[in-house]
Amino acid sequence: MNLFERIKYLLRPDDTSHVEALNFMKYIGPGLLVTIGFIDPGNWASNIAAGSEFGYRLLWIMTLSTLMLIILQHNIAHLGIATGLCLSEAATTHLNKFASRFILITAILASISTSLAEILGGAIALNMLFHIPIKAGSIIILAFVYFMLHTNSYRKIEKWIIGFVSVIGFSFLYELTLVDVNWTEAARCWVIPDIPGGSILLVMSVLGAVVMPHNLFLHSEIIQSRQWNLKDEKVIKRQLDFEFIDTLFSMIVGWGINSAIVILAAATFFANHITVEELQQAKMMLEPLLGKSATIVFAVALLFSGISSSITSGMAGGSIFAGIFNEPYDIKDRHSRTGVGISLILGVVIIFLISNPFQGLIISQMILSIQLPFTIFLQIYLTSSKKVMGKFVNKTYTKILLIIIGLIVTYLNIMLFMSFL
Repeated sequence: MNLFERIKYLLRPDDTSHVEALNFMKYIGPGLLVTIGFIDPGNWASNIAAGSEFGYRLLWIMTLSTLMLIILQHNIAHLGIATGLCLSEAATTHLNKFASRFILITAILASISTSLAEILGGAIALNMLFHIPIKAGSIIILAFVYFMLHTNSYRKIEKWIIGFVSVIGFSFLYELTLVDVNWTEAARCWVIPDIPGGSILLVMSVLGAVVMPHNLFLHSEIIQSRQWNLKDEKVIKRQLDFEFIDTLFSMIVGWGINSAIVILAAATFFANHITVEELQQAKMMLEPLLGKSATIVFAVALLFSGISSSITSGMAGGSIFAGIFNEPYDIKDRHSRTGVGISLILGVVIIFLISNPFQGLIISQMILSIQLPFTIFLQIYLTSSKKVMGKFVNKTYTKILLIIIGLIVTYLNIMLFMSFL
């Protein structure tokens, strides 16, 4: 069933259409949890750097990476729904021990890198709002995230994060009303690829900030919160329909917010020949350009982004680590708690060791893009296996699309390494 057929199915005018609509509204959530992972502080750093240094010219990578993300996230949710296993559990079950451990350990390292960016972003926001030192702010964010993960059920956390996404989205809509945007140029740059000289690090950072390895592991896990009956094929097919539209809607929201950050940076900093080298600098420069209210909105949105994405990063770390032991994520289980601790606490330890927080955010996103091919090709192998997926195995065109995405990511990685030679 293609996109239009799925939408038509959900909106069909018969006696049960209102029931289906209500069921779909209950299903909204997993996609937005994934979305918060790619509108995190690491994205903010990459997007602001891209917009301030190259204007609108790198908007195309936002479009490309979001299209790739929709395909990847839908496919990995497909794995969770059809098998009842998250990506980490499936790797442990269906790969030999050496291969699975190697990939999952690199995924944990990516999760640590993600947590570093999320917690650091929240700490920078606290510094902007209350002048709290970065290291002290990191401890505060860590403590709050731990409290949220250990005292709230998954569905409560989901509602909190949907609220956070809404605050961030409305914040940037407000910011865009204050700037003079060249929408014609932005529209052209959204669809025409351009890699200006010296931009490959930022291209890779933006790619790694949108298509994130930990989100692939997380989505395959949290989609099972909507699991009803794995033995009923009709239920599985309905879940796949609902999940696809949830994913599509959520990824478009993320694309809009990320694009807004690049556009804001291009219209304010690039237009005034200002290159931003840290998020605090962005706040200080926004004030004379847009006024004090804009800088406060910017900092509050960054704080919500840091907190919510730290929560999802910790959940992803717990899911990856628990999967090594063939267990699903459960914060009451010691393996899940250990994975959460490894991801979040080691992220804070690294924050204490780095001297340039903004550059740390950029580098953390680059690390994610380097790990990404391992996760993508693991996903392709598993979802293309009839042994793993049964009748829900990838169709040929899906497999080809996934392979193309994997090759694009690998090619960009090669370009990155060549840029350092």
